[in-house]
Amino acid sequence: MYKVSEQISSTNKAGVETFMTVANATFAGAERLAALNLNAARTFVEDSAATTRSLLAVKDVEALVSLQKSLAQPDAEKATDYSRRVYEIAVQTQEALTQVVEAQVSELNKNLSLALDEAIKTAPAGSDLAVNALRSAISAANSAYESMSKAAKQANEIAEANIAAATAAVTPKTAGKKAA
Repeated sequence: MYKVSEQISSTNKAGVETFMTVANATFAGAERLAALNLNAARTFVEDSAATTRSLLAVKDVEALVSLQKSLAQPDAEKATDYSRRVYEIAVQTQEALTQVVEAQVSELNKNLSLALDEAIKTAPAGSDLAVNALRSAISAANSAYESMSKAAKQANEIAEANIAAATAAVTPKTAGKKAA
């Protein structure tokens, strides 16, 4: 009886530790996102004030058209940079959470294997078929999990490539305009 209560206690401690790890990773991501949003809001207000001053200084249509052209590209760059940073925060948070989930799945598999080994020792004769079926089901579930994990990683790689392509599409135009 003591062994069972000790196992329950250690399982509960592990659950609390896992919860704290998940909570810390989530809060860290939220803090970074909040800081990014505050900086973006500050920059927006500063840029709006500068744009308003520039608009108030415009004396003719030609100057207005020139001002309008000069304002469009930096906004696209800022939007792309903001999107890239939000994506980076999301990916880093997701990676931290994935590590926790993978550790939990690994621990669960280890515990299931140990429990099955214990069950085999005390199982009645002829129960090998049921145990083997259970092992097969666990193996299939692990295989499905690995497939989903690989698919998620591939989707991540595709998203990263798309972000890089979007950044590259905006950046060369900027370099050419700044040089001119």
